Amino acid sequence: MTEMTKRERVRASIAGEAVDRAPASLWGHDFLREWSNEELVGATCEQYEAYDWDFIKINPRWSMFPEAWGAVYSPPSDQSNPTMVSAALAELDELHDVVSVHAERGVFGEHIESTRLVVERTGGGVDVVQTVFSPMATVGLMFGHPRAFKQAAVEAPAAVHAAIARVTETIINYSRANMNAGASGVFYAPLQWASHDISTADFYREFGRPYDLQVLDAIRDAEFNILHVCHTNNMLSDVLDYPVQAFNWDDRHETNPDLAEVWSQTDKCVMGGVSRVGLGQLSAAEIEAQASEAASVGETRVFVSGGCSIPPQTPPENRAAVAAGVRGG
Repeated sequence: MTEMTKRERVRASIAGEAVDRAPASLWGHDFLREWSNEELVGATCEQYEAYDWDFIKINPRWSMFPEAWGAVYSPPSDQSNPTMVSAALAELDELHDVVSVHAERGVFGEHIESTRLVVERTGGGVDVVQTVFSPMATVGLMFGHPRAFKQAAVEAPAAVHAAIARVTETIINYSRANMNAGASGVFYAPLQWASHDISTADFYREFGRPYDLQVLDAIRDAEFNILHVCHTNNMLSDVLDYPVQAFNWDDRHETNPDLAEVWSQTDKCVMGGVSRVGLGQLSAAEIEAQASEAASVGETRVFVSGGCSIPPQTPPENRAAVAAGVRGG
């Protein structure tokens, strides 16, 4: 088959059509550089250019979402997570103060600009997706700890629903604004709430699913929306009906379904195949073998990537091994 362009390869995979090879990409935090929009764009594009990825997933600092509602974090001094100084929500009564914030100002405006700049720097020749946390995940982060959010949901469920609904409006507007800035779609993440380790199916159906569907329905026309189901013991089977083009999860973890299993259960694309933990620990040869194995799961509808954001210390040779695994060395 004639070699495809990146966009042709991604579009054919999404459509279930023949491809010259599986598309591949990696993404991860650079905890030191993601506090500056200029540095975030630089780090993102440098990785894309170094490994010639088939699509770009922008990986902003995760704290940006609660920051938009007033949470304060101190930037790290090394490649580690930021430290929370104060949560956006400290008391149950404060749920009534949660409003829909402007989706194109402040920290959201900065990251819409990062989308525009990445699209501009890459000349529009590659699909760019921006990270978006779900409304439930965002309100959970506003409390600072999952236990506090779960307690609030028990003690004041109506107030929690009202707060999530107002956050949903902002998340929809932010997602649309990123598309207007050139993004092909979003990387939509409910974080740990779609995991049996943290949540339950009933809890997620009440506080997660209705708002997920509002967001995803509002951006249904996007060309490349990805649902990322995080954590171990995940609830992927409960969300396979979501209106997205691809599902990403940690398929290499023993508590989660593997790539081939889910590929056979859906007509959407599956994305993963490379152990995110292994990327920082295994040899380049082992990583290349994982990537090659993942690429062979199906003739199409397979994207090779990590099961989540990769460790910052991932060696360059292991990143390159993912590309080599799908390109035949």
